[in-house]
Amino acid sequence: MRLMISGGGTGGHIYPALALIQRLKERDMLDAVMYVGTEKGLESRIVPNAKIPFETLALQGFKRKLTVENVKTVELFLGSLRKAGKMVKDFRPDVVVGTGGYVSAGVLFAAAQHHVPTVIHEQNSVAGVTNKFLAHFVDKVAITFPTVASSFPAKKVVITGNPRAQQVAGLKPNDRLAAFGLDPHKRTLLIFGGSRGAPMINKAALAALPAFSQAGFQTLFVTGTRHYGTISKQLRQVPAGVKVVPYVDDMPQILPDVALVVGRSGATSLAELTALGLPSVLIPSPNVTHNHQFVNAQSLADAGAAVVITEPQLAGSFAQQVVSLMGDDAHLLQMAKAAKQMGTPDAADQLIAVLEGVRQH
Repeated sequence: MRLMISGGGTGGHIYPALALIQRLKERDMLDAVMYVGTEKGLESRIVPNAKIPFETLALQGFKRKLTVENVKTVELFLGSLRKAGKMVKDFRPDVVVGTGGYVSAGVLFAAAQHHVPTVIHEQNSVAGVTNKFLAHFVDKVAITFPTVASSFPAKKVVITGNPRAQQVAGLKPNDRLAAFGLDPHKRTLLIFGGSRGAPMINKAALAALPAFSQAGFQTLFVTGTRHYGTISKQLRQVPAGVKVVPYVDDMPQILPDVALVVGRSGATSLAELTALGLPSVLIPSPNVTHNHQFVNAQSLADAGAAVVITEPQLAGSFAQQVVSLMGDDAHLLQMAKAAKQMGTPDAADQLIAVLEGVRQH
């Protein structure tokens, strides 16, 4: 299969694309691949580091208000269509996949205009603007959350799950917590607000650490690189059983060793949590389009797999809720089972089946 794939802006769009590529390689189905992103997006660093051929388009997203910048956005989009069309003709893909972000708009639209089979993947429970636009032109729309199906033409929708889930589904406990000076066999709480960290989560965690230390479990608190120095100064003495670090290079590897995760509710994080059957306390970021992290989190809460706490609620009984959960074996087990039932351990294979289907149609 000759695959052209595009997605950018956030890890939630990039990591599913990389997971799909990895699975195609594992199944010896990938003859050639081209990843199309932007020069300034996160993908410009992550994709080349993964040794995947990478090309760029000059694009930017629309502003929500009417501004002169939106005129430039349209001009860039039209220009990107010409370049994307040339990429399609030169690369000759069997199928083109978009995983979200405005860069995929030019690539998928150009591919559809050249009658190349096209598929988009929506990771979130609220459809992104780009995917809603592209849904009118592509052959199939793969989704993760069933609730988002109504945002797309019904005949095009296929529920596949997030390919990232399959990438982590087979991970087992590996005693890696010992590398952080923690006991691999002791019940562990993980607090993680994303690679850059989340100030409100960090503030709540900092206040709660003494209570966590006294409760008999251990805590791995990942502050995010930009906040580590500030947190270290504020935390004059680290409580017993607590380890504070700026970042964890390969976060999925330690997830099987933790009992409960406190963190954001982005698409990639939830794919990992449900694939592994991990209970979670989700604190959605309020700074995302259409508040989709809250909707994502609520879908897990409705299934009994997570507890949702909004940022304004952190000032309340955050520490007490976490301590109560960590001491309740039955509740943690119930949440773990619910999370596992939501997981899609064969999500990448399901998406590959969709790609094969549009190729043969």
